[in-house]
Amino acid sequence: SQKLDDYPFPDPIVNEDFVRAVNSQCSAMSFNGPDRLLHGHGHTAYEIYQVRHAALPRIPDVVLWPTSNEQVQAVVAAAAAHNVCVIPFGGGTTVSHAVLCPENEHRMIVSLDMTAMNRVLWVDEENMVCRVQAGIIGSELERQLTARGVCVGHEPDSLEFSSLGGWISTRASGMKKNTYGNIEDILVRCRMETVKGTLELQCQAPRISCGPDINHMVLGSEGTLGVITEATLRIRELPVCQRYGSVIFRSFEQGVAFMREVRRLHAAPVSIRLVDNTQFQFGQALKPAAASYFQAFADKLKKLYVLKWQGFDPDQMVVCTLVFEGTTEAVDAQEKALYAIAARHDGLKAGEENGKRGYFLTFTIAYLRDIGMDYYFIAESFETSVPWSKVVDLCRNTKDRIAKVCDELGVHNTMISCRVTQLYEVGAAVYFYFGFNYKGLADPPHTYELIETAARNEILANGGTISHHHGVGKLRKQYVARTITPIGVDMLRAVKNNVDPNNIFGSQNLV
Repeated sequence: SQKLDDYPFPDPIVNEDFVRAVNSQCSAMSFNGPDRLLHGHGHTAYEIYQVRHAALPRIPDVVLWPTSNEQVQAVVAAAAAHNVCVIPFGGGTTVSHAVLCPENEHRMIVSLDMTAMNRVLWVDEENMVCRVQAGIIGSELERQLTARGVCVGHEPDSLEFSSLGGWISTRASGMKKNTYGNIEDILVRCRMETVKGTLELQCQAPRISCGPDINHMVLGSEGTLGVITEATLRIRELPVCQRYGSVIFRSFEQGVAFMREVRRLHAAPVSIRLVDNTQFQFGQALKPAAASYFQAFADKLKKLYVLKWQGFDPDQMVVCTLVFEGTTEAVDAQEKALYAIAARHDGLKAGEENGKRGYFLTFTIAYLRDIGMDYYFIAESFETSVPWSKVVDLCRNTKDRIAKVCDELGVHNTMISCRVTQLYEVGAAVYFYFGFNYKGLADPPHTYELIETAARNEILANGGTISHHHGVGKLRKQYVARTITPIGVDMLRAVKNNVDPNNIFGSQNLV
C-alpha cells in the first residue's frame, strides 16, 4: 500500500466568498490534504482499496468542525448563498459510498464534520429521555450515560466509531435491538438544519397523530436534506446483570428454526445471533491458545464430547451466541426459557465463554479486514432482511450464487459466510461476509463489485430487501425504485426539491 506522503492530493476548489463568510463563524477549518482524504471516504472494500493502492476520484475541498447549532446554521446559510456543496460527516463508517464525493460535482465541496458537537446536554430521569448532540460517537455516548446510571442500548458493530447523527441518517440497527429497539424506536425527536431553516418536532410526547411523522423524513435521509445537530433519545436504567451464552446446533436449518421459535414465543434475549458453519470455524481459528495444560485438556474433552459422543459434524454444525441483560431474576428466567427451546431443536449449550467471544468477534472483524489487505485479501459485508419462510433459501442461494460468479471470474481462495441477527415477528436480518485473495487480479474492486451485484440481485430475487440497516448511499441507488416503486422515488425527490432546491446537500445519496 502507498504511504500517505505519496498520495496524489488534488488541489482544492476554493470559493473565496464562502470561506470569508464562514471564517468568522467556524474557525476550525482545514484545507490539509490528509484531513480532506480522511473525510472523503467510508469503509467499503472499494474505498479502502483506492486509498491504499490508488486514489479517490474526488475528495472534499475543505473540512469544517462546527461546535454549535449556530455555527452549523451559519455554514449552511453561507453554502446556500455562495452555491457550495455540503456533505455531513460523522464517524465515517458508512459502507454505502455515502460520503464519497460525486465525481461530477464541480462546486466547492465542504465536509461538515460534526464530531466536535459531542455532548450529552441533559438527562431527564423522570421521563427517561436525554438530549444529545448528534456528533457524539456511540461509545462516548454510552460512557457519558453510564456515569449517570442509564443507557441508550444502541450497539451497532461500529459502536466505537459511528456517530448518533449517522445512526439517524441511515436508520441504523444495533446488536441489542431485541430489548432497546432500532434507532427509529429510540429516537423521540431530532433537530436538522436545512437550507430553509430548522426542522424539529415541536413537542416531546410518547406519540402524536399529526400526519406523516417528520422524524421519519429525517430518519434514513442520508444527509440529502440537511444536517442533524441534536436528538432526544429514550433511555433505560443500566441492567444490573449481564450474562453471555451459546448454543450449538447440528445444522443451519435447525438453528434458524430455533431462532424463529424464540421470536414467536417472545423469548429473545437482548442479543441473539446465529452464525453458519464457515463463520463458526473462522471463530474457532481465532480462538486464543489455552492458558494452561488443564485448560487445554478440558478443551479436548469438550471437543470429544461434542463430536464423538453427541455426533456433531464439524463441517455442518453452527453456533448461536447469546447475551442476556436485566435483573438477576429476569436473566435467570430468560436463560431457562431459551435453553428449553434450544433443547427442543436438539441444541446443546456451549458455554458462556464461547458466547462472549462470539459477541466481541463482531467488533474485531473490521480490523481483520484491514489486516487482510496486507496479504492481498479483500473482504466486505452486506446485509438484508427477509421473511422467516425464506431465510434458509436466501442464505443458501446467495452463497451458491457468489461461489458460481467467483468461479466464472476466476476468483479463488474465497470466504463466503452469513449470520442471522436481528429478529422480528415476520422475519430476520441476515448478514453476509465475503472475501477473496486478489493477488494477480487486474482490478480487485471492480471484481468485487461484480460479485456483490450478483449477490444483491440474488437476495432481491429470494425475497430479501435492499438493506436492513446499512442504508442506500450511492452504492445501492439502482435498487430504490424497485423497492419503493417509481412513485415512491418521485415523493422523495419532491421533498428534496422543496427543502433543498439548489442541491446544497449534494451528496447524491438515496435518489
